[in-house]
Parts: sequence; C-alpha cells; structure tokens
Amino acid sequence: MAGSQMSSSDVHSIYKETRKRRSDEEVDNFSKDEKDLILRMYKLVGERWSIIAGRIPGRSAGEIKNYCEYHFSDRK
Repeated sequence: MAGSQMSSSDVHSIYKETRKRRSDEEVDNFSKDEKDLILRMYKLVGERWSIIAGRIPGRSAGEIKNYCEYHFSDRK
C-alpha cells in the first residue's frame, strides 16, 4: 500500500488549497455596507482592527483583519 500514500508536499498542497477556499468564503461574507465602512475606517485608522470591528456589530477584529489582508494585499 506504499503507492497509495501521499507525500508531504501533496498534503501541504491540499492543506493550502483548502485553507485558501475557506478564506475566500469567509472574506466574501460581508455586505456592501460593511465593505464600504471597512474601507473608510481602514483609510482613517489603518490596521487597528478592533476599532474597525467595534463599528460593525457582530464582526470580530480577526474577521476584519482577514478581509483587509485578502482584499488590500498585493497578492493579486
């Protein structure tokens, strides 16, 4: 059964793809109003995630940080 085992690079690739897919779903779960407010607050206070999250009921600082890093990064 040695042929059916995955290499560590295969496992790592699967993990990265699953993580990316989950991140894509998490950051796309914001309303237009939330997105607009996040952008305005980000321009105003920068990476002060808890301050931004404090203005959006039901959102955590981590969710805001993930959203900003996903949409405002140079990875595209």
